[in-house]
Amino acid sequence: MADELRARIRSGALQPGQRMPTQARLADEFGVERGAVRQALRILQSERLLTNVSKGAPATVAADAGRVLTGPAAPPLPTTVALAPRIAAAFGAEHVEIDAVCLTSVSLTLAIGEPLRQIHAGRLKPARVDVRVLLPSRDIDLAFPVPVGGRDGDDDPVHERWLAQRNAQGQVLRHNLLALRATHGIDVRVTFRALPFTPPVKLYLLNGVEALFAYYTLARREALIDHENLEMYDAQGVRSMLFAFERGAGPRDTVFVEQSHLWFDALWETISSELVLTS
Repeated sequence: MADELRARIRSGALQPGQRMPTQARLADEFGVERGAVRQALRILQSERLLTNVSKGAPATVAADAGRVLTGPAAPPLPTTVALAPRIAAAFGAEHVEIDAVCLTSVSLTLAIGEPLRQIHAGRLKPARVDVRVLLPSRDIDLAFPVPVGGRDGDDDPVHERWLAQRNAQGQVLRHNLLALRATHGIDVRVTFRALPFTPPVKLYLLNGVEALFAYYTLARREALIDHENLEMYDAQGVRSMLFAFERGAGPRDTVFVEQSHLWFDALWETISSELVLTS
């Protein structure tokens, strides 16, 4: 519930200063008890998105909720909430530079949708876009996702599903960005390279001034793959909490951004290899 209400605030469906629906209406909409509603509202209040959260009158969207959600000093939020507005802000530059290290590019692909909509609406028009993405190689034994009992030879449906997702998301990302050449005359370059290890974190570097960082947190879960329920250790990257760092926001932030770029460039130029997004 907190994620959904946060997304409504970010999208503008709930405006700063607007009163929230009553707790009774929210409980009815989400099909939960009022205690769950109060807990979700308190979460958003702790993130400085709501004010006047109590058992009485409806809460109010904070006057500075937009800045809290989209500014580089925003508190950590799930990747699905935090990444899109930062990517959209990065596309306001004349030359957009995005580097990413991730398990698949699903979060980046989803986040790119927002600036693409703004470009097609005529609100953004960068002259050049350069995107570099580091993904795990198809030829390594991934640390995750993996079956709980371990891989059984080369015929591993968990690995094959991850590979299909990696390739499909990468192809969609590349296609959507390269289409800007024909539709808007934007100079676009999208390049993928393969890592010889499973990244335990995800990292997005934006225009040389921002670094967005999240941990992949593993959990044991069951999934239906090839008509069979399989238990695996997996990470839900789209829900990973994203921490933002900005060059110039302070010594620690500046050093983190600089060192993150050095780390990415070193991986790109040394141990990574050509990646072809095919099965």
